Amino acid sequence: MNVSRRHVPVLIIGSGIAGCTAALTLADAGYEVLIINAGTQLADGNSELAQGGIIYRADPDANGDINGSGKHEAGPNDDAQALEKDIFVAGHNYNYGKAVRFLCDQGPTCVDNVLIERAKVPFDRNEDGSFNLTREGGHSAPRILHCRDYSGRAMMDGLTAQVLAHPRITRLHRRAAIDLLTSHHHAKGSQLRYEVDNRCLGAYVLNEESGEPETILADWTVLATGGVGQVFLHSTNAQGCVGTGVSMAFRAGVSLANLEFMQFHPTALYEERSTRRSLITEAMRGEGARLLNHKGQAFMKDYDPRADLAPRDVVSQAMMDEMLHNGAPCLFLDVSGVQQDLPTRFPTVFQKCLEAGIDIRREPIPVVPAAHYFCGGVLTDVHGRTSMRGLYAIGECACTGLHGANRLASTSLLEALVWGVSCGKDLAHRLNAEDGLPQNLIASIPDWLHEGDERRDDPALVAQDWTNIRNTMWNYVGISRTDARLRRAFEDMRDLVRHIHDFYKHTRISRRLVDLFHGSQTAYVITQAAMRNRTSLGCHHRVD
Repeated sequence: MNVSRRHVPVLIIGSGIAGCTAALTLADAGYEVLIINAGTQLADGNSELAQGGIIYRADPDANGDINGSGKHEAGPNDDAQALEKDIFVAGHNYNYGKAVRFLCDQGPTCVDNVLIERAKVPFDRNEDGSFNLTREGGHSAPRILHCRDYSGRAMMDGLTAQVLAHPRITRLHRRAAIDLLTSHHHAKGSQLRYEVDNRCLGAYVLNEESGEPETILADWTVLATGGVGQVFLHSTNAQGCVGTGVSMAFRAGVSLANLEFMQFHPTALYEERSTRRSLITEAMRGEGARLLNHKGQAFMKDYDPRADLAPRDVVSQAMMDEMLHNGAPCLFLDVSGVQQDLPTRFPTVFQKCLEAGIDIRREPIPVVPAAHYFCGGVLTDVHGRTSMRGLYAIGECACTGLHGANRLASTSLLEALVWGVSCGKDLAHRLNAEDGLPQNLIASIPDWLHEGDERRDDPALVAQDWTNIRNTMWNYVGISRTDARLRRAFEDMRDLVRHIHDFYKHTRISRRLVDLFHGSQTAYVITQAAMRNRTSLGCHHRVD
């Protein structure tokens, strides 16, 4: 068998909570699944970095009231309605109602079945054995399951163990997706181009071990490639989150949506030694921490009556206003109001700060906002189906409409889980009902052809291009935007994309070149979307 070319029933690109959950759901249904990622292990993306937790069911006794009615008794349906309201409020009512209801209805069952019963995730419990639920910004009640402040890692540990043990799941690491294969664009022979439906047929991927591209043909392809945060100067995202799925879908002509809505997390550790800023979980503010300005004054009540528990776009914009007004490089998070033992409740934050020379038991944490979660992406329905036949998208690279103009805290992991299950079930049904790719179509797809063989991917040139992208996006397409800033970003990114495209065509392919190509295109389409939307809403904050 030609190892650089293979045909599989299902290809899943990405191995976070969404990708792993979809793979397990499909494999349990009896289907062979190939899951690939660009890292060296499954837990190598944003999922494992999540600190706060995942939405479960509200505890009506923990805060006395889950819906503002003053009543202390509440069943699952009551909390579903309260959660819906919270999601719509955070999303500025720009959310897709069907997606919101789907998450609220399906969420608790998915958490029970996949994370608690199957993956055995050790969520924190109270002395009586009940789950210790916390509250985060924008939530009307404590309903967040967590494992200290490393919830994402705990969930990924449980899911990874299940994936590794499943005989129907094949894993390939150090495989960077280059491009989606489509019948209209890649099939040789004019007859196939006359077909009405353009179909996804798999992907070209770069095998970093051999340095050569591989052709992976698939009856069905699932994008689970994660976020886009690394196209901004300050980001909490994993290094590989450069918009791979968005970039490939855009080139393939797949529908995208809400690309202008980039959520900036209010609190990332302020230090200048890394391209990824360490996240300071929002749960700290949920448990009593307060933001202070450079004079040591609490300021959030001046911006919003919800103060430090306002939704993230409100807090991030208030922080930027405060820093710009006072010329301060950062603000501070005072954690003295947190009643629990800090090293025990927040061990990840405690250790990260200690490594930076900050003992949070004795001093406040210097913080800045950072690009955190992408509310837009590849447009999908409640099963993860995209506008292209043969292609699904789930997780952060997808836009289900759930988040609207701003994401409510701790909905992202639940969205990844719920849509992973839904996608897996829907795909299993279609695999059972439909035939795979016809042989003539498989044979019509050529292997990757190197357009250029020059080895010109000088690290210094690539680093400078990334510096241009990240600074342009942060300064012009960041937390606060104006027409002048966006037009400047559009002109700069248009010229840079042209330059990188030419560079890409004449240079032998490599991982750093693939990432740069995806990142530049993702930044460009985000900028275009931000220019088109002249209404200030949620994460898309137009100060003009």
